[in-house]
Amino acid sequence: MKFGIGQPVRRVEDQRLITGQGRYTDDINLPGQVYGYVLRSPVAHARITRLDASAAKAAPGVLLVLTGDELDASIPCLIPIRNRDGTGRADPKHPILCKDEVNYVGDYVAFVVAETREQAKDAAELIEVEYDELPAVADTAKALAAGAAQVHPEAPGNLAFDWHFGDEAAVQAAFAKAARVVKLELVNNRVICNAMEPRACVAEYDPAADKLTVHTCTQGGWGHRDVLAQNLGMAPEKVRVITPDVGGGFGMKGFFYPEYTMAAFAARALRRPVKWTGERGESFLSDTMGRDHVTVAEIGFDADHRIVGLRVDVVANMGAYYYAYAPYIPTGAALKVLPGVYDVKTLSYGVKGVFTNTVPVDAYRGAGRPESIYCIERLMDYAADELGVDPVELRRKNFIRPEQMPFKTAAGEVYDSGDFARVMDACLEKADWAGIDRRRAEAKARGKLRGIGMCYYIESTMGDPTEHASIRFEQDGTVSVLVGTQSNGQGHETAYAQVLHARLGVPFEQIRIVQGDTDRIKAGGGTGGSRSLTAQGMAIADCSDIVIERGKAYAAQLFETAAADIQFHDGTFRVAGTDRAIGIMELAEKARAMAPIPGMEGGLDADATTKLQAWTFPNGCHIAEVEIDPDTGITQVVNYNIVDDFGVVLNPLLVEGQVHGGIVQGIGQALLEGAVYDESGQLLTGSFMDYTMPRADNMPSFNFSTVEIPCKNNALGVKGCGEAGSVGSPAAVINAIVDALSARGIRHVDMPATPEKIWRLLQMRKAA
Repeated sequence: MKFGIGQPVRRVEDQRLITGQGRYTDDINLPGQVYGYVLRSPVAHARITRLDASAAKAAPGVLLVLTGDELDASIPCLIPIRNRDGTGRADPKHPILCKDEVNYVGDYVAFVVAETREQAKDAAELIEVEYDELPAVADTAKALAAGAAQVHPEAPGNLAFDWHFGDEAAVQAAFAKAARVVKLELVNNRVICNAMEPRACVAEYDPAADKLTVHTCTQGGWGHRDVLAQNLGMAPEKVRVITPDVGGGFGMKGFFYPEYTMAAFAARALRRPVKWTGERGESFLSDTMGRDHVTVAEIGFDADHRIVGLRVDVVANMGAYYYAYAPYIPTGAALKVLPGVYDVKTLSYGVKGVFTNTVPVDAYRGAGRPESIYCIERLMDYAADELGVDPVELRRKNFIRPEQMPFKTAAGEVYDSGDFARVMDACLEKADWAGIDRRRAEAKARGKLRGIGMCYYIESTMGDPTEHASIRFEQDGTVSVLVGTQSNGQGHETAYAQVLHARLGVPFEQIRIVQGDTDRIKAGGGTGGSRSLTAQGMAIADCSDIVIERGKAYAAQLFETAAADIQFHDGTFRVAGTDRAIGIMELAEKARAMAPIPGMEGGLDADATTKLQAWTFPNGCHIAEVEIDPDTGITQVVNYNIVDDFGVVLNPLLVEGQVHGGIVQGIGQALLEGAVYDESGQLLTGSFMDYTMPRADNMPSFNFSTVEIPCKNNALGVKGCGEAGSVGSPAAVINAIVDALSARGIRHVDMPATPEKIWRLLQMRKAA
């Protein structure tokens, strides 16, 4: 089947997007539209002692100025996490507009609406704000220190929560009996999500219908609808969120931001559409950031080098406030894969969330899983060095074996499938791991340090296990598939059409994917956690099965026979044992004119709601090879090999593209990216002049392939792939760097391994 499952179908959406015919939020302009601009705090922590907006309100073109006095609403956190003592987490309010105090540079002080954006910006400068500056804390590692500046009175000592999973006593007992316990302290650096499209929104209000419509770039609009309704005191059905094309999300666009309430409030008050578009500088100061963990990890081995226990303690930065899922990312999400692919007997995992005077932190591509895999895979390499064993063989000895599947890990997850040694061996052969000494010697002759590093990752797809799909046979001969996920560039329009085409035989070019409208689509789980194909794909498949059953009933009525006599194959309904047959598209047209079948009104149109009983566990091996110039500290990734197990691969082109993108983000974090604050809470990396994004010349060519081990948790046999590249790449690169530097006695480097950092480490070793 040309467009079926397993076929490398080119993305159908690309022609529209790359020729400038995409329609993003900033492309939307409505009659009578006015513009909003946010006045943000220039200081990290201060009391607002005076705010006078009178001059701004009188400025040319200004229609409205909102402050915390006019708009008293907040951003909800959806995670009711419990502390290890059973109490609830600290719960400071996250205001839409600050009224008495600001808590990070970029915090929201006022919203100015004017006839033009320039007038709104000019008027914002006329707002007089007096700040009584307070001490600030911006360093994750120092947030819990005695005497540290306090962010919120509701969180004494800046402790947001103190969460724990596992059996501390059992781990301690295992360590006491262990032949060797290895300890490693590491940092998972804070990164800034720089999606190609900055956030934006356009809000309009229809007073006659008391209906609010907000156009904005989301990863699923239903949660946004509900928060808007709550903040504005409206019924959810009176709020509509429309998501047009989205230029990158990576978790960051899954959250509800203050600007959306401000624009909606202003649109309702002014009875005119209000548009807000963020500038790149605002993205640095307001979009949720990612990672930012300080970790102490310990692993125990018996005399045969088998893992007996794992203890990990993390300090995780929440920033100044919680966003929607922030407490879950370093706790429940990270826990899912903390033991990696290893048969860890006992586990203790503790996380202390902390508040700091910095931009809030939440899910970023991988959301907890990259942090955990980086931890366990750096720990395995570090332990191999201490134990004096081969890191490949240490992994092999501790792998969960195929015959142990389904395997319940020490983290409580049940891995359904996987052959980790087989995948690793395939990647070792591709990377010519055995030939590294020859390449190392050749590099040494050129004055370079060469190293090779591996990461064997596993991740758990996650998110809302429930998803919906609707299939509509339109009168123009097309088939609409209404979905509850939201493409941010992944290729959903192609992938979902392939699922439908394979299931129903509907002509591929006549399939239309409909997304991003909370009025037209009754519900949706959104995009995130690599859930789109596993959840939405299954919902489309289940909905297709309903179409087939309805089609058999209508075909039986057409051919005056029993439904049991109707067979369906490759888009055709046929009376068994005869030549009487009809294609699905023709039957759909005829069914509209036929007498409705009780319980099957609407012809072949169908709706389905699917609830997954278990998630999937994509896994794979990444091997990076690097060369370091010891005179400059510059690292070049010279080879990169990947072998992934994504179960049944729907579309090899889409999968490889997703993996490439994730690897680039992971290499960016490992080598280049790092958000840096000074002691006063000022963001020093607040633009592309100071924050280094990966570019093409930082990347090697990627050698990618898959080993298909079908997932047993869904009928399609698929495993999510969207975040896998970002999960496996950081540890592979850092392990390779440490391998290269090991000849100089260096055993660990924290991300980002910038030239300056590596150069200083080499100079320190040289001096020693």
